Amino acid sequence: MLYIMRHGKTDWNEKHKLQGRTDIPLNEEGRSMAREASIKYKDINFDICFSSPLIRAKETAEILLDGRKVPIIEDDRLKEMCFGIYEGVEDSFGMSDCPVNIIFQRPEEYKEPFEGAESFEDLFKRTGEFLKEVVEPLLSEGKDILIVGHGAMNLSIICRVKNIPLKDFWSTGIENCKLIRLI
Repeated sequence: MLYIMRHGKTDWNEKHKLQGRTDIPLNEEGRSMAREASIKYKDINFDICFSSPLIRAKETAEILLDGRKVPIIEDDRLKEMCFGIYEGVEDSFGMSDCPVNIIFQRPEEYKEPFEGAESFEDLFKRTGEFLKEVVEPLLSEGKDILIVGHGAMNLSIICRVKNIPLKDFWSTGIENCKLIRLI
């Protein structure tokens, strides 16, 4: 089985700030969410966990799997999508002319990455490589795999696995600390 989970909440989530690759830790609510998820999902088997190296994902994985003998392996390909110069922008949707909104409102039209940002093509390339090189071989061995990551990064995996087109990228949504079974 392949499972995926988004990290717990951070102060930047609360303020509706774009985090991207900015390494923001969980806040107390986020830690509490991870502890609750640990209890809720305690009976689900995980043989191995892969995590983004960003602290909010790593800490979520550590809290979720506390007391279980499940290895947590960090992989850079699981980092959040980079939003470049727009990381740290607060409430971009409140600014109707904010260029970064195209990523969220019309993802299929986002072709030229902003300064320092990542394209959907690059995001799908790195997560696709991770699935092919790491996940598929483990699934073929019958392993139960957990990926703990981020909103956009996780959605790139969900879209790839479920064959969802880019125009519908955000349609599935992904709640903090909710476990999703993909395969």
